[in-house]
Amino acid sequence: MDPRFKLVRAYRIKEGASATIEDPVTCETPITIYYNDQELVTLLCTLEYLDELAVGFLRSEGFIREKEDIRDIKIDPVAGSVRVSAGGPAAVAQNTFLKRYLTTGCGKGTSFYHLSDAVCKRVETGFQINSSQVLNLMIQAQRRSELFKMTGGVHSSAVCTKDKILFFREDIGRHNTVDKLSGRCLFDGVDTKDKILLTTGRISSEILIKSAKLGIPLIASRSAPTDLAIRHAAELGVTIAAFVRNQKMNVYTYPERVIP
Repeated sequence: MDPRFKLVRAYRIKEGASATIEDPVTCETPITIYYNDQELVTLLCTLEYLDELAVGFLRSEGFIREKEDIRDIKIDPVAGSVRVSAGGPAAVAQNTFLKRYLTTGCGKGTSFYHLSDAVCKRVETGFQINSSQVLNLMIQAQRRSELFKMTGGVHSSAVCTKDKILFFREDIGRHNTVDKLSGRCLFDGVDTKDKILLTTGRISSEILIKSAKLGIPLIASRSAPTDLAIRHAAELGVTIAAFVRNQKMNVYTYPERVIP
């Protein structure tokens, strides 16, 4: 059975009539990430590419910078855990991470970004792309959204060149899709400084900073940006293109990178 979804009984009401159906529903699973045996965070996610998710999250938070930092990865889907053993800048990353850690009633938490906490270099590049290429990439991404077509319950993101999608990931969380891509790029040694990040979800400040940390010059979404994401993008040298659909888009920062 596919661990990403399950069939759930539902009653479909349509045009005044009802019928019992088996509806595919996305599975939402808590996975706890451990760094050198220390519990860091529990993420709600889709059960695939868990090694990418853990490594991408740790990379985004500054615990891992290079593939060589990783010593071992142990995945236990039954226990709901991924344990990463690594060297690297753990002390600095941990102090920064804990500053941004919000404890909830269940004893877990979620992180949020302040620009002052983000270890980001300003993106400086002569990158340019035609708007038609951005639109075409978004169409390509939509065609790959198998789990979304089945359940309607996931987001998707992709890392692309100007002409093709390199990696595509779906998950219940927008942040998880970006972390999975970050992990995959680290594993494969992909330079992201001339790549594009596509996403179906809202471009929040967190998503923007995750992208900026990878040095990606352009993030494009079918959805909307937030004002804080736009402000961060302006400061970090990232182009935001949003509402990329129906042969149009809005470019909010550094529009000279997107050629009409």
